[in-house]
Amino acid sequence: MPTVPDFIRSTPPASLQSYFAAIHAVLPDDVVWEGAASAIVPPLLRAVDAMTDTDRMRVMNDADRVGAMADEAGQAALYAVTTASETLDALENGHARALWMFLNDQGGFDRAEEVRYADDRRYGRMWDAFECQPGLTVPRAGTPVTTFQKAIAERFDSQNVEAEICDRSRPSLEGDDAELIQVAIYREGRAGDRRAFVNGKLDRLPFRPVIEAAITYEPATGTIEVVAQARETREDLVRLFAEHMLGAPFQGERIPVRQYSLDHLLQPFDFPTDLEDNIESVKLTMMRLMPYETQGERVTLECMRGAERSIWQAAAARFGEYDPLAGGYKITQVRFTIRFRAVPGSRGGRTLPITISMPKGCDLKDRTDRERLIGRKYLRRWRLLRDV
Repeated sequence: MPTVPDFIRSTPPASLQSYFAAIHAVLPDDVVWEGAASAIVPPLLRAVDAMTDTDRMRVMNDADRVGAMADEAGQAALYAVTTASETLDALENGHARALWMFLNDQGGFDRAEEVRYADDRRYGRMWDAFECQPGLTVPRAGTPVTTFQKAIAERFDSQNVEAEICDRSRPSLEGDDAELIQVAIYREGRAGDRRAFVNGKLDRLPFRPVIEAAITYEPATGTIEVVAQARETREDLVRLFAEHMLGAPFQGERIPVRQYSLDHLLQPFDFPTDLEDNIESVKLTMMRLMPYETQGERVTLECMRGAERSIWQAAAARFGEYDPLAGGYKITQVRFTIRFRAVPGSRGGRTLPITISMPKGCDLKDRTDRERLIGRKYLRRWRLLRDV
């Protein structure tokens, strides 16, 4: 959990100066912004400790929100919604970029938090995906949005509902970013109570929780993804979204998700096969890797036709102690070739090349029925594929 000390130590002095000026904080004379970055930490921490309870709680809350968006996932969410990418690129680190958005584009920062909420839960237990028509338009205001909010209020017996709509992108390991429209949905939950101190004494106060959900629509494919707590809740939200926001029929067709797992290929693997499938050999010919600390770089290993060493042997020989397969990298794409034995009457054995891109891309869909059956059989056997 981000803290005020983490926030102050990790944020460049110029960015901190802008923040404390924006909240009109009264700081002591020993906060010297032009000095060494480490020199401003102790006086700033003392200044925060000396604030009133209200002001100190504000700084704590701001530090939590900014710190939560300073990691890799938070940065991806900021870039997914911002129109000021060049400004962010020029800043020193993740804390500086998150704080700049927080101070200069509060609406964009709020949308980035919503984007992260949806993306952090993608493919998890709160997530579902459904088929719909591609190429539809999502309204940003007017009667469709009002009707959509009213329908949610009636379905979930909520007194208050708010839907916030934004354009965004989602990084794709396969190449171009996917363009999406995201709808963040906030509805008032059922009445309850909670413990709280009232005039110094423990008491119970009535309250209504705010329940959050998120829907994304990808016009290029027609895919609707939803993040919400209960399975039946997710389907109802998508049905109401399709009916009122897209004006499209909803058949409830869930998209079966095939998830790929490639990390065990960081170690040599022998690709076992069955004799009856007439497979002569399986060779891993290409591997693309991404450093854990950034999404902006890739390393590609490739063994061309005729190479005598395996891709693991080649990586160890070429990179030595800096071998990316030894740690610090995640596999994002592989290509391997299944070679079949020659059959009587043919000049040579045929080959089946397969490319897998994380998390759910595979080019088997473009092959013959027989090739797809063989490929999927062994992708499961080799622990590369599972259906969710």
